[in-house]
Amino acid sequence: MIEFSTWDILRNLLLSARWTVLLSLVSFLGGAGVGLILLFMRISKKKSLRVISKYYVELFQGTPLLMQLFIAFFGLGLVGIDVPAWLAAGLTLILWAAAFLTEIWRGCVEAVNKGQWEASASLGMGRLQQMRYVILPQAMRVAIPPTVGFAVQVIKGTAVTSIIGFVELSKAGTIVTNATFQPFTVYGLVALIYFALCWPLSKSSQILERKLNVAHRNH
Repeated sequence: MIEFSTWDILRNLLLSARWTVLLSLVSFLGGAGVGLILLFMRISKKKSLRVISKYYVELFQGTPLLMQLFIAFFGLGLVGIDVPAWLAAGLTLILWAAAFLTEIWRGCVEAVNKGQWEASASLGMGRLQQMRYVILPQAMRVAIPPTVGFAVQVIKGTAVTSIIGFVELSKAGTIVTNATFQPFTVYGLVALIYFALCWPLSKSSQILERKLNVAHRNH
């Protein structure tokens, strides 16, 4: 029987952790881009845009991520569209993340005093200028903790993609466990790697939040 050292196990897990990091970055950044567009639609004066954004958010928040992955991978396959696991995982997580980020940011925008809208409008600013120069800078301070908190959820949420065959950190843990028969060692290391990915995000969020608050008080 082949003996596997802790270093052998860790090395294999770290190789797969790269895909977890890459998928998390693509999902969060892509979701942030789509979410920002949906945010502007959600607070638009046009009812049609608000309705589209509202139902998009309700659809992706109201259905399990697992089901969304199944539809993107297996469902499209049934109609003759062959989608690689990595593409199905990336697109699904982007659309899923966008729905949640839209709602997080909408709440932060609505937390800004309505007088700020009126004051900026009195200066002749258009809707986009109001958002860029007045509303978003104030909403950003409120948005940091929940946004970073959701980024951590995205990292852990990538584990669900193993169901369609995408080999990320948790899937690699299962494969390595089957090869080494050392589940406690393997999953202990998997947990430590997830912690190493998520903890710096939480700390950087606290530091950035403090800096923004200091800058706001000085201003």
